[in-house]
Amino acid sequence: MNDRWLDQDAASAIERWGDVHGKEFALRLYTARLIGSDPSLVLHGGGNVSLKGRTQTILGDVIDTIFVKGSGGDLATIDSTGMPGLDLSRLRRFSSLTSLSDEDMTLAVRSCLLDPSSVTPSIETFVHAIVPHAYVDHSHADAVLAVTNHANGRALSLEAMGERVAVIDYVRPGFELALAVAAAIEAHPEVVGFVLLHHGLITFGPDARTSYSRHVQLVGACEKLVASRITTGKPSESCGAGKSPAASSSVDTDVADERVVQAAPILRGLLARPTGDEDQPYDRPVLEWRGGAEILALSNGDSARELATGGPLTGDHLIRTKPHMMYVADPNWCDDDALRRQLTDAVDAFRTDYESYVRRHGDLPEPCDTAPRVVLLPGAGLLAWGSTKRAACIAADIAEHTLTTKARAAALGDYTPLSEEHLFDMEFRSQQQEKLAAAPAGVLAGQVVIISGAAGAIGSSVAEVCAEAGAHVALSDVDEERLSSVTKRLAQRFGDDVVMGVVADVTDEASVRVAYERTVRHFGGVDVIVPNAGVAHVAAVGELAVSDFRRVMEINATGYLLLMQQGIAVLKRQGLGGSIVINASKNVFGPGKDFGAYSASKAAAHQLGKVAAIELAVDQIRVNMINADAIFGDERTPSGLWASVGPKRAKVRGISEAELPEYYRGRNLLHARVTGRHVGNAVVFFASNATPTTGATLPVDGGVVDAFPR
Repeated sequence: MNDRWLDQDAASAIERWGDVHGKEFALRLYTARLIGSDPSLVLHGGGNVSLKGRTQTILGDVIDTIFVKGSGGDLATIDSTGMPGLDLSRLRRFSSLTSLSDEDMTLAVRSCLLDPSSVTPSIETFVHAIVPHAYVDHSHADAVLAVTNHANGRALSLEAMGERVAVIDYVRPGFELALAVAAAIEAHPEVVGFVLLHHGLITFGPDARTSYSRHVQLVGACEKLVASRITTGKPSESCGAGKSPAASSSVDTDVADERVVQAAPILRGLLARPTGDEDQPYDRPVLEWRGGAEILALSNGDSARELATGGPLTGDHLIRTKPHMMYVADPNWCDDDALRRQLTDAVDAFRTDYESYVRRHGDLPEPCDTAPRVVLLPGAGLLAWGSTKRAACIAADIAEHTLTTKARAAALGDYTPLSEEHLFDMEFRSQQQEKLAAAPAGVLAGQVVIISGAAGAIGSSVAEVCAEAGAHVALSDVDEERLSSVTKRLAQRFGDDVVMGVVADVTDEASVRVAYERTVRHFGGVDVIVPNAGVAHVAAVGELAVSDFRRVMEINATGYLLLMQQGIAVLKRQGLGGSIVINASKNVFGPGKDFGAYSASKAAAHQLGKVAAIELAVDQIRVNMINADAIFGDERTPSGLWASVGPKRAKVRGISEAELPEYYRGRNLLHARVTGRHVGNAVVFFASNATPTTGATLPVDGGVVDAFPR
């Protein structure tokens, strides 16, 4: 555990935030970020910090003040808005009470806010208020939890950290913990920190550096104890002399890659939550997969089941991971049907066990998500699921730290989790549930869309509109440079967790298969397939070279077939239905002179879609077509197709190339400029199942009479 304080960075923090509440507040934010940016200390909204000082009110009164991290805020990125100020004297008056319900505690804390519009302060606000020191730091450090989560956690904690700390038995976080801390302060005024069994570490000091340095030193002491037991081979009751559970076995990462592709779509279908809405029948989860060497070794080790089902490191993690992970013993990777049965049985058993756990301690809420959030699969690694990729990543981060920390804790003896009663209490506390982000918005929330030709004018716009509708998007294109540019642009807007790019040649079956494999490993599956990649060629039928005709057909027709075929396999594997939206063309019904290759290829793709609609309806997979007229793109993403055929099409029309956009606008009934976003809107309409439609063709052309469907 390294002390990462740097004087120059501290000075920069003062320069950045010193005008808000002074130098001390700026340094509070600086060390808060040091703690928050170290995942071995806190993860995703965990931990909390505070600062006590003096503040002048709007009436001119100078009062004792405490600034506390807002509930669920991220220490790694915290700024002044994430540290609301409270009237410390008023807050401390509540310590005279002997109990306080969660609801009353929240009201009490909010009644002390200097700014009523501030975020709600941490659940541990009363703990921070009772500690008499100016700076207080609280983390859920992995190393500390590795030491404390044992039947003899008190003795191990004192062995690691000595008399510098006082050890407090697990107490319900919040007001009850504050009372326990008050008693510990009175009994041990000389200590520099408190060890909270099954919870974490609190340190304090008169200044930011002292409190932070004490925290680092104490966590480091715990790391040294664990490392010494592993190194010396001191007997461990659970794993033998100094043996790490990770040492039992390892798995080839390439094999794990293949197995995730095999298992993830099945699991996605099993974990999707039925909604009862015929038009939107499922809430679909998104995957984050972890298959590093250590996780693969742990998942395949002798202690894998124990690690997966042995409880979390701390109750703060439950809202992300549930009380334990789902573990599948000996997956049958050689028999796909057998694997599906194993996964089905495991999910069913988890749901039943989880529902029983909830009912043992309270009422089953409606709706209740009884599916596992984390799955440990021997031979494949760790698969975490969430309503979004970000939620899945949070669960995966916590689960990965949980597994590796528990593996190290084994060197100290039997790992002992919190009691089931305490776990339930923390999982369903209103303050904890409020930390969860609101349900993802958008008609395509939770859905994964794959688009070919996504670096072009139409494909990039379709990707953008789908992301706006809440989808996760896989952009595929053969042009690596353009694809990288579009992917980067969309990721800057929607986030790296929402958008991914994958280079693929739609005419190459293996290349398309790899694109789907990468998408499945990244998101867990696919819901919407948009065959869009296309080229054109201008030549009269009598002069059309066979090689040019074959090239256009290969990309525009065969390419669509391959993208559909590989995608259909994934859709069927999930069993959640799905949508295929084919970007055909106005030329299907209204072909143009000297455009035989393009018109024939689009007509082939269109007919292919109609046949697929007939065949796939039994699987609730809808197939629809979009017939758009000329789309030229813009300066940001110009149309590659029109760049190649524009001069010849203009010549056929007897106009200049610059006049083409206005020519096409003028020929439709609405005199509309058709854009890629219009195609994207049509894709979202079909993919959202706004109407129970399959086998349909939607013109997106402003009204071209010659191309009216017939």
